[in-house]
Amino acid sequence: MRHLIATLLLSTALASTVAANELRETVREYFEPLPSTIPSVKDNPITPEKIDLGKALFFDPRLSASGVFSCYSCHNLATGGDDNLETSIGHGWQKGPRNSPTVLNAVLNEAQFWDGRAEDLKAQAKGPIQAGVEMANTPETVIETLNSMPLYGEWFSSAFPEEAAPVTFDNMAKAIEAFEATLITPAPFDAFLNGNDDALTAEAQQGLQLFVDKGCVTCHSGVNVGGHGYYPFGLIEKPGAEVLPPDDKGRFAVTETVDDEYVFRASPLRNVSVTAPYFHSGKVWDLKVAVQIMAESQLGEELSDAEADSIVAFLDSLTGALPEVTVPLLPAETRTTPRPTAEILR
Repeated sequence: MRHLIATLLLSTALASTVAANELRETVREYFEPLPSTIPSVKDNPITPEKIDLGKALFFDPRLSASGVFSCYSCHNLATGGDDNLETSIGHGWQKGPRNSPTVLNAVLNEAQFWDGRAEDLKAQAKGPIQAGVEMANTPETVIETLNSMPLYGEWFSSAFPEEAAPVTFDNMAKAIEAFEATLITPAPFDAFLNGNDDALTAEAQQGLQLFVDKGCVTCHSGVNVGGHGYYPFGLIEKPGAEVLPPDDKGRFAVTETVDDEYVFRASPLRNVSVTAPYFHSGKVWDLKVAVQIMAESQLGEELSDAEADSIVAFLDSLTGALPEVTVPLLPAETRTTPRPTAEILR
């Protein structure tokens, strides 16, 4: 009897291993595990000095006109790299037009922002600082602020040693990009892709198979499980106006091409379980509901509750481990540091 039980257990284990290997072989056609080292970025060699400077700038609210908002305000590393609001709150408590994407693994995206208007994290870093509804500052005031604090001058010189005058708006953006490139979050899914059969539960493996079979991988593939390519929201059936606000035409604002109306960059899905609410409008707070909306809108599929639950189980496996980040001690203001203002300029 014991021999029979042992044989059955071994048979079950072997069947499970074979199934996991077959699934892994299938999905490796669509996905890649995260890199084991910090990804390189175009025209910006990453150094420890640049990372340290970028971390300080990422956390420094004095890059904003009010002295209240920093990059961290909308990209809270403790809550999934976003702000967990429908749309972000900025200068003068104004409400922004779109949901804040996560900064985690963002270096792996094809482009930044929902409409892809920034080609990389350097360009992205400059946008919110100058946006009137976000940080409402100017490059000139930012440089004046940084130059008013001698320690920042030392840090910029260490990060950009070949430059005689390193405190520039471009270098500020490069430093922030260097820090953000370190925010890579290896997840159970990566362990599975790398050969660990036990990294995903049976339900998560079933959800992964459904994710492929239903066609979700058409838009959400690659190392960041999305983050590349532009697609109409409502390819098969447009969702309601609350989820897809008619006044936000997506990439059309960048290209002014009619075909790009209501087109958005495919959202990267790593850490999606901890970055609610969902979509550019931020109107959906439940991941299962978001999955069902996407299936209907993009694929013309009506998922059963069991199918949606399995896909959510797979998406849970994309929640990764954040590298340890300590809050930096920032340079102190001096008498020449520009004073904060909450004035809203129209």
